[in-house]
Amino acid sequence: MEHGARIEIRELSQHPHRGSESASQLTTVDRPLWRADLFDRLADPPGSFAAAHYHPRFTGNEPSARHWDTRLTADPWTWLGDQITSLGTAAGGAGWPLDPGDAAELPGLAGAVVATARRLGPAECRSAAECFQLTRDVQDAVRLMIATLRAPQDLDRDRAAPWLART
Repeated sequence: MEHGARIEIRELSQHPHRGSESASQLTTVDRPLWRADLFDRLADPPGSFAAAHYHPRFTGNEPSARHWDTRLTADPWTWLGDQITSLGTAAGGAGWPLDPGDAAELPGLAGAVVATARRLGPAECRSAAECFQLTRDVQDAVRLMIATLRAPQDLDRDRAAPWLART
């Protein structure tokens, strides 16, 4: 099992304006463009990032195979900042297909993205209860991952108990 911070670059879909000029508008974060999983394995020392990888592209909602980069494992926060600043080209990718205005703005947000990811990094989660509080919104996805484990006998059921409990 792995844990840590997942960072996705996703497309913000446009919708027709609805209602008055003051009406709440529909916001849909849709098509994934890129993902980095800055993960530790639960059995490894915190901050080892042995399971850190990224997905440089998606087909629909499905990510490409995991890509490994020694620079990512060695210094995940600098690596992430470089990816955001370069719009996905720092690891040799083709870059993200972004709106020109977003492409101009995103590099300036790299520090905020890295700071947020760091607060949610694997070294910050010190117990199953703490990890569950940070990931309770993806409980169904965690259950799906657990259901498809290749070696379910290796699952630490005590640690996974919060995700397995029905809420």
